[in-house]
Amino acid sequence: MPDKLSTSALAKQRGLVAKQLFEQLALAGYINRYQEQWVLTELGTKFGGEYVQHPKFGQFIVWPSNLLIDETSANNHLSATQLGERFKLSAKKINQLLSELGWITRSDQGWQLTDAGAAVAGKQKTDSGSNQQFVLWHASLVKNKRLRQSVTEFLGQDAKLQATDKSISSFRHKFEAKHRTLDGHYVRTIGELRIDNWLYMNGIVHAYARQLPIEEDVVCDFYLPGGKVYLQYWGETPEMQNEARRQSLRELYQRHGFEMIEVSEEEIDKLDELLPHRLRPYGIKAY
Repeated sequence: MPDKLSTSALAKQRGLVAKQLFEQLALAGYINRYQEQWVLTELGTKFGGEYVQHPKFGQFIVWPSNLLIDETSANNHLSATQLGERFKLSAKKINQLLSELGWITRSDQGWQLTDAGAAVAGKQKTDSGSNQQFVLWHASLVKNKRLRQSVTEFLGQDAKLQATDKSISSFRHKFEAKHRTLDGHYVRTIGELRIDNWLYMNGIVHAYARQLPIEEDVVCDFYLPGGKVYLQYWGETPEMQNEARRQSLRELYQRHGFEMIEVSEEEIDKLDELLPHRLRPYGIKAY
């Protein structure tokens, strides 16, 4: 018996019709129906689901033959208001945090789900009365590592612990953040300093060394929440000059549906010429 089976093969093994198993997996939050396709969620990945590419059938999801389906939060979706109640925050603040994480985006029609939001089992809905769009969230999101981290950081919980001299020293040593930018960030390289200063001088809101909103512990160079796009600088450090490492990061961003702008070390003197053009497709204007 193969280590992993397609959903249809797993259903057959369990004496189910494929549709029944798809429904069970969706209710448990392991997969999510988005844009007419089944999307593997972060929770589904935790339980061993993964994508495979078949030359004839294309991409599909496979599962361990002994897959455990946790039904504790099955068929239970939460609105922003209900999610906020779990964290003692208003629906407005929850939506702002979800937007900062890149899981939803604001439009004239309301809140719209993103590819990354679909991967944490969000569901796009439309109010029948107002025709405004909103998103419902699988109850498992309450336990999501990155959402909980964002709430903690927003509320300043454990702020004293995080602000100890020891923790600051450890962080700066680990990331070699020794160059101070105009807006007070400490960055690792001169190239990052020049990018940070360029963003600041052009009035572009940005975060530095922001944790990606995924289970893996991966930190970006810059995150621009206004366009839901990450900016990656390739240069000056041996790790970032390693092509295998670069490709690995590109694949990670692509796998999670994150948009990424790249700047090489050779381009650092051309930021005024290059960045406005690269940022424009994401709705970010710079002059």
